[in-house]
Amino acid sequence: MKEFNVVIAGTGGQGVLTLMRIIAESALNQGYDVKTSELHGLAQRGGPIPCHIRFGEKIYSPIVMEGEAHLIIALEPLEALRSSYYGSKENKTTILVNNYSIIPLSVFVAKEIYPSLDEIVDTLKNFSKTVITLNASGLVKEAVGTVTPTNIYMLGYAVSKGLIPLEKKFVLEGVEENVPKKFLEVNKKVFELGFSGDEILI
Repeated sequence: MKEFNVVIAGTGGQGVLTLMRIIAESALNQGYDVKTSELHGLAQRGGPIPCHIRFGEKIYSPIVMEGEAHLIIALEPLEALRSSYYGSKENKTTILVNNYSIIPLSVFVAKEIYPSLDEIVDTLKNFSKTVITLNASGLVKEAVGTVTPTNIYMLGYAVSKGLIPLEKKFVLEGVEENVPKKFLEVNKKVFELGFSGDEILI
């Protein structure tokens, strides 16, 4: 594989940076060259946190260019919309979206309207031939009582469906290397849950 480009979109508190580190470690463990880029100055304020991961035979830049993402993992619908321009139909981008909405403060302050999931998906289809929405946070909360490891569920789903070219054993190693031991078993359970998750393929 020459290269594979991933963009992770979410807000502070959703585990975007943890997910980035897990994917990067997994790719390294599988023998790929890996580069990452992150912007997390707004993480503690609940602001957007775009992260880029590129891996393959030889990677020279950590930045995913517009239209060149192979996979966009969005932990929140509006953040999927904000990152959509990294995808393209020509590049056969897959956009994986958690349908759990977090209304940003800017929407309240400016008295704007948060778009519906249908409106968001309709826009995303301009940038991708495959948009998948998941009730990830709902399933995770039902299973373990909290939405915190939703990021791990999304990763498990992506691996199970072959949306990201990483082997399960290497991803589990990445989880073990980046999740605190006291939360490891819960995260492993959620990762496995991702292999039987529901989807809406659009």
